[in-house]
Amino acid sequence: MAIVEFNCQPLALADLFALSKAETEIHVSNVFFERIEQSRSTLEQIMQKEGVRYYGINTGFGSLYTTEIAKEDSIKLQENLVKSHACGTGNRLDERAVRCLLGLKILGFGWGLSGIRREVVERLLEFYRLGILPEVPESGSLGASGDLAPLAHLSLPLLGMGFFNYKGKRHSGAEIEPMFGLPPLQLREKEGLALLNGTQYMLAQGLMALEDALKAWNWAQINAAAGLDAYSGNAAAFDPRVQAARPHAGQIRSAMGVLDLLYDSQLQRSERKYLQDPYSFRCVPQVHGAIYDSLQFIGSTLEVEAQSTTDNPLIFTDSLEIISGGNFHGEPLALAMDYLKIALAELGSISERRIYKLINGDRSLPVFLTPNPGLNSGFMILQYSAAALVSQNKQGAGPASVDSIDSSRGQEDHVSMGANAALQARAQVERVWRILGMEWMTVCQALDFHLPLCSSPRIEKYRNLFRAEVPFLKEDAEMSPMVEKSIAFIQTHG
Repeated sequence: MAIVEFNCQPLALADLFALSKAETEIHVSNVFFERIEQSRSTLEQIMQKEGVRYYGINTGFGSLYTTEIAKEDSIKLQENLVKSHACGTGNRLDERAVRCLLGLKILGFGWGLSGIRREVVERLLEFYRLGILPEVPESGSLGASGDLAPLAHLSLPLLGMGFFNYKGKRHSGAEIEPMFGLPPLQLREKEGLALLNGTQYMLAQGLMALEDALKAWNWAQINAAAGLDAYSGNAAAFDPRVQAARPHAGQIRSAMGVLDLLYDSQLQRSERKYLQDPYSFRCVPQVHGAIYDSLQFIGSTLEVEAQSTTDNPLIFTDSLEIISGGNFHGEPLALAMDYLKIALAELGSISERRIYKLINGDRSLPVFLTPNPGLNSGFMILQYSAAALVSQNKQGAGPASVDSIDSSRGQEDHVSMGANAALQARAQVERVWRILGMEWMTVCQALDFHLPLCSSPRIEKYRNLFRAEVPFLKEDAEMSPMVEKSIAFIQTHG
């Protein structure tokens, strides 16, 4: 069980990743709630002023900001906002991401700038603790005024509306009270707006994509090291002196990691016949390293975003002011997610190139890694399948952030498309896992042709575990089930 402390102190990336786990507990400090209560008290004090308009509190929303709302309608205004904005479509967000989304939404209120009541935040915390996971459609956010449509769906069950999932079963929001004894909330001034404004949807999606990308990078290192042995490759290109001549942190990390994985390899101790290797092997430190550096940059961006207040307007207690700004605009995340898409496309691309080299009949390996090519096609079409995924990732790497579309009668005239970028990034990393699984299956097949010489003890440990599930292919067999086992294997090992 992981415990994440919400105490108005910055959280590490590992804590943010942990928010998506079912076994994680959120512990909230007194200071966290004190800031929330102080912010609400300040808002109520400011609202006593007569004749002053405050966006979304006593005005309409978006381009309707010029429309004044009567005091007696201010509560109805907040409920209408949630209902009208809950118009997302498409596949439902997976439970892992919804859990993260809930945690991030709670975290964002703790900086004390949102003017929301403690009661509302406590209800969100109850949802998280009990496993009440609102049903959130994937599509509908422009990533501009935050993630309006997804966050509206997240908020509906607070009002006894919408749908939620509990222990794998779908329920109506109206069932929350009889099931858990939690009556519907009545939102007050600013609260609907605080719930809906914010970048937590694209941030949650981004965190899921990044966590998986970091794990995939680690396995890509294993594939590269094992593949170098399988291809009779030369580890000289990974020499620390080479990396010191171009000291990017990721490049040094990648080269050191591959050498560590190859430590005590019988194949590396045998005579190296080939002076140089193709780039997909020789340039692993440069390519994997650059990808790793990009993941670190993306991680730092997501960390900052998680420790931010991204709704609007903001309540400043020290000066008794309500200020409208643009912290809900998703541009920082949109650019980071586009960068992630490109990095993932490259990770999959170099992986597929190593598959191609291994099945090409080079360096004493049989064509298509089958003992009897011709009668058997071996790994021929596995490479086709990997290439198709690589092509999809190349197509998906196009930047979403350069797109924009006018909305809300021109008031929201530049949008980030950060939610689309984050959705695309999650699809990219899913395809990369599949490519890496195919590469691992290919590498293991190629290593078998070198027996009795073996790779390093670390690599052989993984290969022996894998061989207990997927055997060496002496002749053609149905490949897809073995590919699926290979993908599952690398996602649960390493």
